[in-house]
Order: sequence, then C-alpha cells, then structure tokens
Amino acid sequence: MVHATNIDATAVNTIGWLSTGEWTIVVPVYQRQYRWDIGACERLLADVRTVADAAPERMHFLGSVLSSVSDGERGRDLVLIDGQQRLTTLMLLVAAVRHTMTDADAITLGGIDRVLVSAADATRTKLHPHPAWAGVFESLVLPRSDHAPEAGDSRFHDNYAFFRSQISNEEAPHIWRGLQKLEHVAITLGAGANAQQIFESLNSTGEPLRDHELIHNYILMGLSHSDQRRIEDDFWVPIERDTGESIATFWRQYLVMVTGREVALLGGRGVYDTFRQVFPRIEAADLPALATQWREYARIYRILRAPSLAPDPAIATELEGLATFGTEMYPLVMGDYAAYEAGSLSREELRERLTLLQSLLLRRTVVGIPVDRLVARLCRARDEGAAALSRAFERITPSNDRVRMALKHTPLPHPAYVLARLAGLVGSSAYGVDHIAPLAPGDSWSGDGLRSWLHLNEDEQNSLRALAPTLGNLVLLEDDLALRAMDAPFLEKRRLLAGSSVPMAQEVAATKAWGTRQISERSAHLAEQVLTTWARPWGIAIDDDGLTPILDAVRRRGWPAGWQREFAYVEYRGEHWEVPDVKYLFNRIFKRLWADDRPAVITYSREHGGPVYADRAWNGQWDSLDDEHSLYMGWDSSYMLTAVQGVLDQAGVAAEVFVKYSYIGDAMK
Repeated sequence: MVHATNIDATAVNTIGWLSTGEWTIVVPVYQRQYRWDIGACERLLADVRTVADAAPERMHFLGSVLSSVSDGERGRDLVLIDGQQRLTTLMLLVAAVRHTMTDADAITLGGIDRVLVSAADATRTKLHPHPAWAGVFESLVLPRSDHAPEAGDSRFHDNYAFFRSQISNEEAPHIWRGLQKLEHVAITLGAGANAQQIFESLNSTGEPLRDHELIHNYILMGLSHSDQRRIEDDFWVPIERDTGESIATFWRQYLVMVTGREVALLGGRGVYDTFRQVFPRIEAADLPALATQWREYARIYRILRAPSLAPDPAIATELEGLATFGTEMYPLVMGDYAAYEAGSLSREELRERLTLLQSLLLRRTVVGIPVDRLVARLCRARDEGAAALSRAFERITPSNDRVRMALKHTPLPHPAYVLARLAGLVGSSAYGVDHIAPLAPGDSWSGDGLRSWLHLNEDEQNSLRALAPTLGNLVLLEDDLALRAMDAPFLEKRRLLAGSSVPMAQEVAATKAWGTRQISERSAHLAEQVLTTWARPWGIAIDDDGLTPILDAVRRRGWPAGWQREFAYVEYRGEHWEVPDVKYLFNRIFKRLWADDRPAVITYSREHGGPVYADRAWNGQWDSLDDEHSLYMGWDSSYMLTAVQGVLDQAGVAAEVFVKYSYIGDAMK
C-alpha cells in the first residue's frame, strides 16, 4: 500500500477526538466570523436527538475537519482550516448540556469538561475562536461553578441561549448520549501540504447538492441496495420524468399543499429542511405507500404543466387559463385535482375552483395587489371545509368597483388571455393583440383623418399615450390582420378591422373616429364583461389590500438590512398596530397573549423550549411578563417569527392576525 506523506486523514468519534486530544484547537485570524444562526443550530440539535434514539450501531457523520499542526504558547496547536462553524457550534451545544446537567455524577461531568477545557490550562477553552471573540466564547463555555456570562449581542450568545432553552435537565443525558455518536474525518496536514489548495478542493469543486437531490438521498439512505434500486426505478424515476426541470419546484409546492404553510427558501435548502420536518423518520416499511403518493402527485403536476394531457377538454381549458398566471397556485390545484380523480370533488366543483382562482389572480393583478403568499392560506382554508374556502376567496378577491376603476386607467395585464376569453376564442393561437391607437404614434398618425399626431396639443398626446395600453384600446385580430394594422392610422385600420371575423373588432370598425373619449367608453363597456367573466364570489365585500396572514409571513435569516422597517403595520384581531419590525411584534404578541390567553403561551413555551421561562437561567436579553416569568428577547428574526406564528396558532387566533409589508419589507431578501 502507498501512503500519503503530507496528509493524515482518520475517521474518528468526534467527542472522543475532542476529549482525548492534548492540543488546543485554534481559529486563525484570517478565518471568517462565526456565522451559524439558530436555524443551523436547530438542524444540529435535531440530528443529535435522532441519532440518540437510533440503534447503538448507528452514528451521525459531521463531515471533515481540516487542520494543520503548529507550535503554540502552551504546546501543540491544531490550526483550523475548515470546520470552524461546526466545531464552534458543537462546543456551544456541549456547554449548554454541561450547564444544564447540574446534578450529574462526577464521571459524566468530567467527561464533558475534557471536551470543553484546555488540557494545558483549566482557565481556557479547548477551542480558541478569533481573538476578538475569545473572551465572549470562554465566558459562555467554561464550566465554572460561578458561571454567569455577561449579557451580549452576538451569534455566540444567541446560539448558546437557544441550546439552553431547548435542553431540559431531564433531556440533557439523552442529548449527551447523542453527542457521543457523532463522527467526522480528521484531516491533518503535514509541513509540505498546500492548505489553500486542499481547502478549495474540499469546498469549491463541484456543485452543492440541491434540495431535491438532498430529498432523494434522504429517502434512499439506509435502505438495502436492492430496496434502493426498487424505490429508484418504481418511484423516483417516474417522479423525475413527470416533473422534469421543475422537480425542485414540485417538491416545494407539494410541501406547501401538505403543510398549508409557505416553504421558506432560507439558506438554499429550505425545501429539504421542511421535508425532513414533515417526514422526520421514514421507515422502510412505510416508504412504498409514501412514494406511491409522491409519484401520483408528480403525475398530476405533469398535467398541470401540460394541460392538454388532461382527459377532460373543459378542465384542460381552465388549466391552460390558470397557467397564464404561473405556477404559484399549483399546491391548491394539485390537491383539488387529486380529490377530483378520487371522486371526492365533482367535475363542476373543480371547474368552479379553477375559474375562481383565475378571477382572483386577474383581479388582483389588475388592481396592482401582489398575488404571492396566497396559496398557503387557501390550502389551509380548504382543509377547514368548503365554507372556509369560500370566505378566504371573498376576503382576497378585489371588489367590482376597484377592478372597474383600475381597468379605466391602468395597463391591461395578460391582454391576449383576457381578450381571447371575452371573444370566445380560448385555446386559439392564430390571433394577436393590436393597439388601436399605437403605443408610440408616428407623426402622421390620425384618429379621425383630420388632425395628425403633430397637430394634437401636449395634453391630448399625453392622454392618448396613457390610455394606449388600457382595455378600451386593445382588440384581438387574426395574426395577418394584426401585422397589417400595426401603427396604421385609424381610418385605414377600420377597413382591416371590418374584415376580421372577431365581433369585437367589427364593433370597433363601426366607430368613425378614435380618441380618448372612445377608449374610455369602450373600457367601461368591456369592464362589465370582465367583471362577469371573472366574477367575484358573492359574500362579504372585504378587500384586504395586500395584507399577509401571519402564518404566511416571510421568515428571514439573521437580521437582514432593513429589518427595522419591515412592516407598515399589523392588524391584530381588528386592531391596527403600528409595529415596524419582527422583534417589536414578538414582544407585543407574547405580552398581549400573556394577558388574554396565558395557558396558550405556557403550553407553547413548554412544548418548544421557550421563549417564556420561570427562571433567567442565563444572562441575556430579557423582558419581564410578571414577577415570576420572563420573555427571552435574544433570538434571531426567523426564530422570533416562528414563535409568533406558533403561539398565535396555539391560541387559535392566527387567522385573525395580518401583516402589511412596507416598501422595504417587500424588497428585503
């Protein structure tokens, strides 16, 4: 066997490696700052809990840790080249376990201390972060009897506080058992190795796994080779075939359908993380039934993407119309189409649902209200029953008056789709849209054969330009006529329109002149047809003006730029709150529910490890709820919003709370 001379790579038990090493692990000054957020800590803790529950022989692989050997002040140092984020977070988790296990035996505590404390100096941690943060890290990690770290605002404080909040004294031994089942590959470089080249090879070659690839691996990992081949051939290959390049979108939309919640794309793997939350453990015996369900939804997804595959022509027509607005409503439609095939939703009910969706999307687009962050609330409403779904449509579908006004003065969205439906020419591609008065008229263009464009005053020109893209100035024509009619003066265009087989074109041809008055009158006439064709559900006349249900609010990683002005306001059960950011909202919601529904707050906090505690078990950012209970305020924005959503859901009032995003909030990433 030929051995490498400058690299030593060994698979090791992580806790054993940390506790037996006589060296100090040093983070060099050129390394980036510590960046792991609470979301990453949640994943690590979930992995530790899972492996703690698994069979004794099952371990959890953390990846590789790359280091080089150097002579330090107190002996040998391992200088971290890659692995800083994982090891730092792991140390914070071990420290949280240590500080929670106050009544453990001396042998157990000693074993934990050997992971945390430098063998050469009991006043120093085994891991030394960047010098700027070393004091903060040591104040949190060292297992002193008078342990009382200073309050602070850093990722170290936030993540340590998160681990402390999640680990009870009863669970701490269980977490310690899981920690002892972690493994990694320790790669140590010799003097002749090129550290930068090896680091780049480990981190930069190839593409990172995408969400659907992670889901694929998660499903198959742990199966026998024969079972992997069977699941791959019978289920995964058909799913890939039916979803094609849209497979990642399919999984996101499937999970929205299943959960009734928007799937956040935080950190590039939000879909995979959500999948693991929905399916935390997939047993081999259950996998065929689950995979059959996934395959059937993928087949339905193919029909939604290619409506001509639908056996029923009328349903295919409605699916084609819905596709005009993109795919964001597919979570709702997938569920409806599956119910239709199963016989629990009739053909007419499905068609009605598809037409309502088109009405909703067109009306909101016409009046300039966003159409995103809608589908999850509709999925939730459907799960509550037909009446709840009707109310949801009523609330978010703009009123006739608002649509009528917008059609007079704003550009018509999706004009080919709208005009084809009004003309009864759905499904035909042999027609084009013509602007009767051109968007940019030439100098000789005339609407009456008497006055050319040059002879119109500035106000007349501006008025025509403004109305040119509106409903009243648009007409559907055969493609050859549309090409000949483009930019032609109106009297010449009349002769072409008269030769069209489209009734609306013939109606325009009967008009003797064309200007702002004719456009406005025609807009008013056609607007009534639009309101009938894309009807609004009967019921309460609520127009939500773009309010987002709190359950669909966007979770952000960390504290992105602009977070202090994310919201224009919040509606809480009919009250108008001037609440500009998620931290303010978190504080106000918990204090309000502490007064209105204390049992819901206590239940939520007990089941989720916070954010309300009877004791301030660590220093940090706290706010008092009463003499005996405190609210911890040191979370990141994603955790805070998740807690707000969860406690409102626990209290049964989430459906009555909405946020209105500010201009900054809509632009935030």
